[in-house]
Amino acid sequence: MSLALARITEGPGFSPRLIAERLLTTVEDVARSTGLGRDALSRKDRIAQPKTQTRLREMMEILNRTSPRFGSDLLAYAWFRSEPIAGFGGMTAMHLVREGRADEVMDYIDAVDAGLYA
Repeated sequence: MSLALARITEGPGFSPRLIAERLLTTVEDVARSTGLGRDALSRKDRIAQPKTQTRLREMMEILNRTSPRFGSDLLAYAWFRSEPIAGFGGMTAMHLVREGRADEVMDYIDAVDAGLYA
């Protein structure tokens, strides 16, 4: 399974429904994972909002970066939601994204890939 952009976008942006289908979860779960309200991912006018699309893009970018490491999108999503990241006080990638700190997660992943963290 691949989280290729063509498979998770619909119209001008990311589709919460398609993301949920690819991750074998619900739209409500995707909303919780990104720190968005359920309405943000169920109402068309809210799905198109910049904040909604940014949070979805951030989560998908993190999953796309980590999926090869874990061997599947589902395992990458499990890591995103549950594995505390060293140096972030026990916070997970999900918690950091919800706080608007996705860039820090991506910097961490880049550092791991560069061999700076083991």
